[in-house]
Amino acid sequence: MAEALVIGRDGYEQALAELAAMRSPWARTGAPERADLLDEIRAALMPVAAAWAETAARIKHLPPRSPLEGEEWLSGPYALMSACDAYAETLRKLPGKAFLDGLHRRVLPGGQLAVRVLPRTLWDRILYSGITAEVWMQPGVTAANLAAQAAPTWDGPPEARQGAVALVLGAGNITSIAPLDCLHKLMVEHQVVALKLNPVLADLGPVLAAALAPLIRRGVLRILQGDGADGAYLATHPLIETIHITGAGATHDAIVWGAGAEGVANKAARRRQNPRPMTSELGAVCPTIVVPGPWSAADIAYQGEHIATQKLHNSGFNCVACQVLILPEGWGMTQPLLASIAAVVARAGQRVAWYPGAEARMSEFAEAGGAAASHLPRGAAPPLVLADLDASDHVDLRATEAFAPALGHKRIAAPDAESYLRAAISWANAELHGTLGANILIHPATLRQIGRVRFEELLSDLRYGCIAVNGWTGIGFLMVQTPWGAFPGHSPEDVQSGIGMVHNSLMLGATERTVISAPWAPFPRSLRYGFTLLPRPPWFVTHARARVVARLLTDFLYRPAWRKLPRILVNALRG
Repeated sequence: MAEALVIGRDGYEQALAELAAMRSPWARTGAPERADLLDEIRAALMPVAAAWAETAARIKHLPPRSPLEGEEWLSGPYALMSACDAYAETLRKLPGKAFLDGLHRRVLPGGQLAVRVLPRTLWDRILYSGITAEVWMQPGVTAANLAAQAAPTWDGPPEARQGAVALVLGAGNITSIAPLDCLHKLMVEHQVVALKLNPVLADLGPVLAAALAPLIRRGVLRILQGDGADGAYLATHPLIETIHITGAGATHDAIVWGAGAEGVANKAARRRQNPRPMTSELGAVCPTIVVPGPWSAADIAYQGEHIATQKLHNSGFNCVACQVLILPEGWGMTQPLLASIAAVVARAGQRVAWYPGAEARMSEFAEAGGAAASHLPRGAAPPLVLADLDASDHVDLRATEAFAPALGHKRIAAPDAESYLRAAISWANAELHGTLGANILIHPATLRQIGRVRFEELLSDLRYGCIAVNGWTGIGFLMVQTPWGAFPGHSPEDVQSGIGMVHNSLMLGATERTVISAPWAPFPRSLRYGFTLLPRPPWFVTHARARVVARLLTDFLYRPAWRKLPRILVNALRG
């Protein structure tokens, strides 16, 4: 078997040569055989799942057995286990595109096709209690031609499929990003993968190598470790044919155009220094739009936890962390909501700003906020920087992803909820950098007042790759059935949140965005509005049993059984 972890230029050369030799054999490998390989990954993953979560928690300086370790379970081994299941189901149902059977389809007010991808099974309804996800297709995709658009890379005879060696430059924040990107390349694009781990997650290398050992043994994956210079070396290696990166726009531009002043000049002249096809997910300044309505004190308390989670999950080091809170001017609940958020921030999610460069980025954010910037205490953790975008119009607050515990807020005046939502959407589209994810918090009574048809017309104007209504777009990352990436249409010259999609285990072609809908209120108040069993979701930073629930959910995914559900539900209710 090849070395599980490859270090050094000599090792890179051998690894890339081995991958190149597997390009065509892998591209011609059938779907059933690949599905069996995914089952092998599941079996290899479960014995190291605890080590995965614990290692990630240690990297992020979480206290041992902290409830926050639940984040590392859900966004690590749980996400990979779920992906293996989802891809395997699609691959086993490829004949006749049978994986599309049973997907609910409807036509949106503007004529686009919407395909509901979750929930599909009874397990989905229990585990994602009350949450639904639709994929809105690009104009021109219809119920009649959906099958022709789905899994297009699998159409035609195996011998006609072309392989390639892909370089995946892994992210350093969420530990399942790199493995999931690899699965997309392998299962959807028929490409073998050189995975370059981010140095921040170097200690996780042995665990990932163990979990992905079936792919390494097969010769279609090599895990490479090294620094930024090694990544630059690999990006220009003659055996690398395609590149996918999750990271910063500056890194993307350095690869495509070159570094420093020369790179700036090349970009201005549209003179690419790296001609390889390149896809990317590059983050954004993501908004949460709060729509005025008849919010109760309980609503204020719950949504305060929700917004704090959108900001402080993973200590704020998420590409879809809320960075700008858009609030209605003159609404009586605005100040109570801000006070609720501050109270949650003070008691929950307290941890160090562990990602490199955080202190400098927080300082820059505070400086851009000027005299109106303030700090929300978080105990021993660095205070959350709060900036008023109405008091400071500094462009960095709207155009630079903070990627740290920093939050801006903006007030918009309008005579009614619909006018406000329309204005908020217009402002976010025009003023905020990137198109990765946006959240909308709207009371069910307000939604009924606007009307479902009109509300969806407004959503169609919000140009983001994932939109969460009464939820957080981080769920869209966790649901591997949903495409993940920027809103379509960016270019290398103006890359914003990136180009292309990953995940998308149903292999839907010509997708435009994912729309997630979540319950407005937790159990038992949810009984007034819709079904959910959860008093608070396990990814909330306030969930006292998140570590236990996430571990039990991962075990349930591995071997689902009715007898396992009571323990999950009891711990979820205790959270």
